[in-house]
Amino acid sequence: MTETDVVIIGAGHNGLTCAAYLAMAGLRVKVVERRKVVGGAAVTEEFHPGFRNSVAAYTVSLLNPQIMSDLKLSEHGLRIVERRAQNFLPAPDGSYLLTGEGRTRQSVARLSQHDAAEIDAFTRELEAIADVLRQFVLRAPPNLVEGFGAGAIREAFNALGAANILRSLSLEQQRSLLDLFTRSAGDMLDQRFESDLVKALFGFDAIVGNYASPYASGSAYVMLHHAFGEVNGKKGVWGHAIGGMGAITQAMASSAHGHGVEIETGAGVREVIVERDRAVGVILDNGETVRAGYVASSVNPKLLYTRLLPADALPAEFLGRIRNWRSGSGTFRMNVALNALPSFTALPGEGDHLSAGIIIGPGLRYMDRAWQDARDHGWSRKPVVEILIPSTLDDTLCPQGRHVASLFCQHVAPELPDGTSWDDHREEVADLMIATVDGYAPGFATSVMGRQILSPLDLERQFGLLGGDIFHGALTLNQLFSARPMLGHADYRGPLKGLYHCGSGAHPGGGVTGAPGHNAARAIIGDHRALFG
Repeated sequence: MTETDVVIIGAGHNGLTCAAYLAMAGLRVKVVERRKVVGGAAVTEEFHPGFRNSVAAYTVSLLNPQIMSDLKLSEHGLRIVERRAQNFLPAPDGSYLLTGEGRTRQSVARLSQHDAAEIDAFTRELEAIADVLRQFVLRAPPNLVEGFGAGAIREAFNALGAANILRSLSLEQQRSLLDLFTRSAGDMLDQRFESDLVKALFGFDAIVGNYASPYASGSAYVMLHHAFGEVNGKKGVWGHAIGGMGAITQAMASSAHGHGVEIETGAGVREVIVERDRAVGVILDNGETVRAGYVASSVNPKLLYTRLLPADALPAEFLGRIRNWRSGSGTFRMNVALNALPSFTALPGEGDHLSAGIIIGPGLRYMDRAWQDARDHGWSRKPVVEILIPSTLDDTLCPQGRHVASLFCQHVAPELPDGTSWDDHREEVADLMIATVDGYAPGFATSVMGRQILSPLDLERQFGLLGGDIFHGALTLNQLFSARPMLGHADYRGPLKGLYHCGSGAHPGGGVTGAPGHNAARAIIGDHRALFG
């Protein structure tokens, strides 16, 4: 048996962030990780001899700059570079959209003069609202509590602070914010733009990790969620971590180690120990016990409460609701080794567009049909695919003259409607995804030297992403802000004393941000100081 102040379940980016902040505050911290490597879904691994890639999480923008500074990640080896172009959307008719600094308006104008006149204003509106909402990222949302006491007083002040932040929005911006939280991205984009590709540019952000149509109510918020990011001080920009996403979590682990954090890999948690309605430690798969004053979990809340805690330790109402926590992001993830760069019919040859996020999903109706098809058939037979070729920016990933590509594919059903296993269909669907890219870039299929396939079931087994959900729970209105993971528990504190949520299932949600880990650490430090001064 070992003893520590805090034990953290999971060494993903949020668990490591939480650990580093707690250790900086003087607490003894032990992180236990089921896999043999740290990083959770933000890892870089060799998937084909000589070829390495970001296996699951695959691109950088949402990582919070304050956390990068506090943990001194650059001093621990992290370097992030911008894409040379931001997004490239080819269409079947040979037209295309290419975005990025100095490119977007001109490219849009070739498609629609009306949209060229609108796009800057629309982007500014999103950025203005995102700027205000960024102030909520590193703070707990107002939490609903019963009764009157210290907790209620604390939350009343928190609610006043939140209201003051929102007051900085004009009335028209507040109306837009309401639209973004409640309306569909598709309806908003149809009202604003003419070109299918321009709508698809924003519509793709509304379905990333979101098993829904872009016409689903609330999908506009998912679009906004992806506008919070920045790279090297440039807002709304996407980039690449040299060495892959594992470089982020390796830097975090190094920072945490430097402050005395103990990280044990190959140490899955069998059960959270509960004594007198308090979490007091964990039992590992090997039978070892780790006792702690506080337990923080970075895994999906549903996994935590339905698999790692005895049911009789939880309030019945809480357990009933968490069992209905919606997980499943419709994601099918692939990594491929290439002997040559793809050449797209719409824009042949090499160029900056190959460093961009290449989106195959030429319109909102196409994306809507992809979702409908997945619901009926199990996977879309005309899927949405984002291709990233990080080797255009990073020569550390593969041999010279070769390339690696990430394929982020949607939509697929988290569970197949006919009851069969994803293991029975993964190769068939992988072939479809590659053929889809080949339809826009002839010769792509023959350039594939090796591939790694991660179906929703693979993502769950390997990374604990229930239903393949990359966000640890859908970003729907009933699972956001003060309702993440549940009303009454938005302050990172679970229903048992000493138990905390530090993963993406807590506010502000998914993406490689580090924010839930940071915010949970603040809650634990605050509670510890209240007890011990």
